[in-house]
Amino acid sequence: MARITRWLRRLALLGAVLVVLAALALGVLYLLIAPRIPDVQGLRHIELQVPLSVYSADNKLIAQFGETRRYPVKVEQIPLQVKQAFIAIEDARFYEHQGLDYKGIGRAVWLLATTDNKRVPGGSTITQQVARGFYLSDEYSYSRKLMEMLLALKMERELTKNEILELYLNKIFFGNRAYGVAAAAEYYYGKKLDQLTLAEAASLAAIPKFPSSGNPIINPERAQIRRNYVLQRMREVGFISVAQERAAQAERNMASRHEPKVELDAPYLAEMVRRAMQDRYGDEAETSGFRVYTTVSSVDQLAAAKAVRDGLIEYDRRHGWRAPEAHLDVAADEDAKALRSRLRPYPFVAGMPVGIVASVAGSSATVITAAADPVTIDTTASRWTGRSPGQLLKRGDIVRLLPTDKAGVFELGQLPKAESALVSLAPEDGAVRAIIGGLSYSRSKFNRATQAQRQPGSSFKPFLYSAAFERGYTPASIVLDAPVVFKDRAGHVWRPQNDNATFAGPIRLREALVQSRNLVSVRLLDAIGVDFARKYITQFGFKIESLPPNLSMSLGTASLTPISMARGYSVFANGGFLIEPYFITRIVDRNGVVIGNTHAPRACRACPERLAREQRTTVVVDGFDFSAGGPTATSTEATAKFDPDFVGPSPLALAPRAIDERSAFLTSSLMRDVVLRGTATAAKVLNRADIGGKTGSTNNHRDAWFAGFGGDLVTAVWVGNDDFKSLGYREYGGKAALPIWINYMRSALKDEPIADQTPPAGVVTVAISPGSGNLLPEGTPGSLKEFMKQEDYDRMLTSSPVQDYSGNNADEASFDVF
Repeated sequence: MARITRWLRRLALLGAVLVVLAALALGVLYLLIAPRIPDVQGLRHIELQVPLSVYSADNKLIAQFGETRRYPVKVEQIPLQVKQAFIAIEDARFYEHQGLDYKGIGRAVWLLATTDNKRVPGGSTITQQVARGFYLSDEYSYSRKLMEMLLALKMERELTKNEILELYLNKIFFGNRAYGVAAAAEYYYGKKLDQLTLAEAASLAAIPKFPSSGNPIINPERAQIRRNYVLQRMREVGFISVAQERAAQAERNMASRHEPKVELDAPYLAEMVRRAMQDRYGDEAETSGFRVYTTVSSVDQLAAAKAVRDGLIEYDRRHGWRAPEAHLDVAADEDAKALRSRLRPYPFVAGMPVGIVASVAGSSATVITAAADPVTIDTTASRWTGRSPGQLLKRGDIVRLLPTDKAGVFELGQLPKAESALVSLAPEDGAVRAIIGGLSYSRSKFNRATQAQRQPGSSFKPFLYSAAFERGYTPASIVLDAPVVFKDRAGHVWRPQNDNATFAGPIRLREALVQSRNLVSVRLLDAIGVDFARKYITQFGFKIESLPPNLSMSLGTASLTPISMARGYSVFANGGFLIEPYFITRIVDRNGVVIGNTHAPRACRACPERLAREQRTTVVVDGFDFSAGGPTATSTEATAKFDPDFVGPSPLALAPRAIDERSAFLTSSLMRDVVLRGTATAAKVLNRADIGGKTGSTNNHRDAWFAGFGGDLVTAVWVGNDDFKSLGYREYGGKAALPIWINYMRSALKDEPIADQTPPAGVVTVAISPGSGNLLPEGTPGSLKEFMKQEDYDRMLTSSPVQDYSGNNADEASFDVF
């Protein structure tokens, strides 16, 4: 007995020594680790990664950017049964312990001692998971585990249980880039948290253990087993009844992919915003929860997208049916389901679903699409081709279908090869109302509205005419429309031509622009001087490097973007002021605080501040005088950029004067005549007296343009091929681009008042001779009314018309045109 007692004492002593040694070891570890324990107070102000969201001016979601889907919510906003589902499966004693679950730790230690496993389940509370998620790595080591436990104890002392639970439910990963319970609810079920059923809440709670391989989309069977176990745990801890458990376990798995609901399809604009935010905020742009509100109207953007698509389809159909998009060899026994699976490599493009021909019978064909029901197309669907589907198609052909106004009825379509861009601005301040960079962003990410450098052809002529009005020309001035030959110093010869190869002889400038006479533009530029014209035209926002230093500039050989053309035409529409296109109005942070506003300079020609600032409207052009408050000669091209002012309410900023208001008015009046009786008469269908513009085409019909104004908008449309191939015979601007402009403006200007067309001060209305352009007494039979500047009228009263450049002195001129 004594021997047993002695051995027990020795064992007790040994145990005490071991305990002391363990305590010392733990103490040493604590001394080593404690200084590295972070301050958990920062968790109260932690900013979780939240995607960048882009909205239209009328609050329609355009896009979200970022690697993570996350929508942080306050714990009070999370329904009780959702919180209970996570607590039941992850940490049933969450509200009872102080950060560590000693029963769980004991179970983990026992498993370590009695099994060969180096990693054992159990032991981590929700608090520990938060500590690990925010401060530690997933490395499996005893030192990391000890750090996790110490952090958990500290968090429990300094944070409330609800604060810890809120961090946990907003942080955890649910697979498919979804972080946080709100994002998971939206992605898997398309619901808000308060709309989840009990079964759905349990399904979400089941995901974090195996987020990538066990979520209800990737592995529904495994997810359902795990969900039912969550429900069992909820019943075992008393959160739900047996009846509730059974009812929820009987519920079918309805999980499916739910991407953020994009309410406005404007991908080119979205990418412009993303790049602007990236330039300003760097890597934080897509993780800080910024909400960016743009200038774009959803109604106008939708109208622009439809106009571009319809215009390109109309153009494409004029050039006939090409061939099916592809042909697949399909077995005779492949059913509709098998055929439908063949469509996966072909994306949905421009509202035109893709289909595979299942059969052809007579003049009709049956097409399988991604939708449930096959589509039958007959001769009516392919009328534009001049042939029936039975003649055009065979089984296995991949084709596009074009929806009609009747539900379930389609026409045979094909993806247009040509591309288009549309930019619509408010000339008052440059706000982008609609922007289309191409037919389909999925087909090409290249933004032709802001990046495509194309020749504007005759749509460039209004800038040249405006320059001539600064040199003393008037709309009544006569210029000779006749053949002319130019030679450069090396002896190279240039013989410019009119598009229709005819000549009108002496012609008034107004008529020359209405008829788009190339030879008049060439002679006009030669008369006013290339150097002067280039300097003057930079006032419209173009870089001087983009303007050819020779007479070819008169025919629109500059390389310009659609957005820069829209900006240039805005000067005509707003009375002569240079605006800067912009597309972001404000930036809001994750807390709803506005942190950025665009304070765009405005034309505001009737503002008292404007009237007080401008002592005169004429911009002196002898050598070009920039002292009249206009921009400098280094004006930059219109690039869509965001330059916010973060201080206070939006002040009134006045846009700089670019050209004389009277020159802007005279040029605009000529462009209104282009619509009334020139190359753009198709636009008269809009039945508005305030619209004007100019068509443009280039050599071999590589580019087609129409740029114009009306109401409170300026819009430029370009059509062409990315590889600079010809659009085809007679595909002028008035045929390829103008219909797009008309269809867009018909919608955008609906219910908009007619813009004021009153001549500005210093412009007089006179009577002229239609043939000579000379002044006539008011009321003379056969005379025409014309506008001109007061000083030009005064000069004409006392002398012959100024600078009547007829070109009769010689039919050859020496000029460097190459």
